[in-house]
Amino acid sequence: MAPVRTAGAVVVATAAISISLAVFSYFLFLKTIPSNKKKKPRNGVVDAIGNTPLIRINSLSEATGCEILGKCEFLNPGGSVKDRVALKIIEEALESGDLASGGVVTEGSAGSTAISLATVAPAYGCKCHVVIPDDAAIEKSQILEALGATVERVRPVSITHRDHYVNIARRRAQEANELAAKNKKASQVDGKDPEQMNGCTCDQQKENPGFLSRCNGGFFADQFENLANFRAHYEGTGPEIWEQTGGNLDAFVAAAGTGGTVAGVSRFLQEKNPKVKCFLIDPPGSGLFNKVTRGVMYTKEEAEGRRLKNPFDTITEGIGINRLTQNFMMAKLDGAFRGTDKEAVEMSRFLLRNDGLFIGSSSAMNCVGALRVARALGPGHIIVTILCDSGMRHLSKFYDAKYLSQYGLTPTATGLEFISTK
Repeated sequence: MAPVRTAGAVVVATAAISISLAVFSYFLFLKTIPSNKKKKPRNGVVDAIGNTPLIRINSLSEATGCEILGKCEFLNPGGSVKDRVALKIIEEALESGDLASGGVVTEGSAGSTAISLATVAPAYGCKCHVVIPDDAAIEKSQILEALGATVERVRPVSITHRDHYVNIARRRAQEANELAAKNKKASQVDGKDPEQMNGCTCDQQKENPGFLSRCNGGFFADQFENLANFRAHYEGTGPEIWEQTGGNLDAFVAAAGTGGTVAGVSRFLQEKNPKVKCFLIDPPGSGLFNKVTRGVMYTKEEAEGRRLKNPFDTITEGIGINRLTQNFMMAKLDGAFRGTDKEAVEMSRFLLRNDGLFIGSSSAMNCVGALRVARALGPGHIIVTILCDSGMRHLSKFYDAKYLSQYGLTPTATGLEFISTK
């Protein structure tokens, strides 16, 4: 038999392979070239809210053997996670007709929600009036006034008291509506300019600091009970976390003030995957830890919803509460942990030294919670928490050495030894 000639076939095969590799390399190269296509600009300040980055907190991850991730809500335009809530509340109120352009949004807030409302409201042609407890960091009031909001600082009292800051805010919205109705009636009966009432324009009345002078009605945001708060996180924060982790996470932990964040995120995540564990971290003076772990808010000596919270129960702001809100009741939680002021202070300094993270008191408490969850679950788990706001709003208290020393909270730790083993 004559020998088979294979040289030509080998050459052809080699050439085909070379061409295939060249084509593959070319397309691989094209994929690595940065696109010159510019991202479309976002439509105003409200379109910049949300889609915040999720970062690895390196120091805590390396210390625990877990991947501890923080959602950087302090990068929202108004500087906190509450931008999401403010946007959702205002949009739903405008859509329902409860708020009109030119109206005033009122709220009782320890600071962050108020700042977010004052940031978002002007984008919709609205004003903002805030009632704030006078033990909140003074810089929060200063920011609010700089944003154009009117601010009332009042003494902290029980929510059952008519002069609790939330109850006053509710009354201010009613007063604004009464003023608008009276103004409208006067213009219809007497043919007066709707921008005037009793010879005084709204701008003139605005100069009276003791009176809510708005001519187009008021709307009480009601962040504690308004389920737009919950929906902001169920429809926004939760889905973002799921997408950013590729659905690969084991636990979520956060503190609660209104309860909207922990409720919206926990419910969304557990609907996507019931195996995701969701936890609460609760500061001193709050009754939510007992409610989650024992089913009761207080001891038998205390009537639920009537306990007067001492303003020095905790120096953390915006978290901890002594009643159940409509938002918190939407949460799906697997457990809860207690955090202390000392732990929050030390955690904030630890993260500043080791990660360059300058975070506020509630963010620090959330990181305490993340560390607790990591120790409870053990190494190898992915844990997400919320970095609510930066330390810029906490300079006069949480980051003030003199203030901290008055309450024995001067940070002294060099590592993570400050975290209790409980």
